[in-house]
Amino acid sequence: MRPAVACHCGQCRRSYSNFAAFSAAQRGDLLIEGEEAITWYVSSPGVRRGFCSRCGSALFWDKADNDFVSVSAGSLDQPSGLTTLCHIYTDDKADFYEIGDSLPRLPQGQEDPWPREAREARGGGPARGD
Repeated sequence: MRPAVACHCGQCRRSYSNFAAFSAAQRGDLLIEGEEAITWYVSSPGVRRGFCSRCGSALFWDKADNDFVSVSAGSLDQPSGLTTLCHIYTDDKADFYEIGDSLPRLPQGQEDPWPREAREARGGGPARGD
């Protein structure tokens, strides 16, 4: 699993009532238990979000042309072993809280959603620009 990324975009804020933290798994490595209970909806062109139709938990963010699926870090059993990599879409964050850590803050999304450390841990090679 990739380190978590804290997303402060308007859609995540509305879906999670604050910001959302997402890890990610390669499509081929993702096994969903109870997959029949997952409902998907298109949230923007080429992007779908998955949630549990039984309890309503928001679980996935899936961009069609990515080779990975983002997984809600809060939905994982604890301890997850995840760390947080950065904050994205900080230009869209709500005004009722402050980001209180020293992690990188990106005004929009991130160029490489699989940082070098995460690629190396899963045995992948360098990405563009490495």
